[in-house]
Amino acid sequence: MSYQNINASLSPADIQEIKAALQTVQSKLPFLVTLSTEERRKMVKMGDKSLAFVNNSAAAAQSNRNILPATFDVEELVKDYQLAIALSEVLISMRQLTEQVDDTLMAVGSEAMSSSLTVYDYVKTASKKTPGLKTLAEQLGERFKAIKGRPSKAASGS
Repeated sequence: MSYQNINASLSPADIQEIKAALQTVQSKLPFLVTLSTEERRKMVKMGDKSLAFVNNSAAAAQSNRNILPATFDVEELVKDYQLAIALSEVLISMRQLTEQVDDTLMAVGSEAMSSSLTVYDYVKTASKKTPGLKTLAEQLGERFKAIKGRPSKAASGS
């Protein structure tokens, strides 16, 4: 694996500060919208390959206003393009952070599950000879009831 065991924690104060920082980011983007699946499907999409096209179109519109209808808002096109560029930059940073949080959550979750499977194996084994552990073993075993017939991965825990 490309990481060491994760040995970290987040205090409730840290979590509140992170949430406040995210709220600050959101407050800087009051114009954000939420699109339905249908709205997303119907929209003309501007991907990376279209950025140069839109940039050139905006320049052409600014240089040739006389060929466009009077109702065409050139400044709005330029503003939309500039906002699209800025949001693309923000989105790249947010996706990188999201990917790191997601990967770290997966890694630390895996560590917790592996250790928990080891605990479960020891509790199951000890419940055969130690009074009072049978109920705990059954409680822990509830996690695997829906997986009847498949072998437990507990033996491969850390």
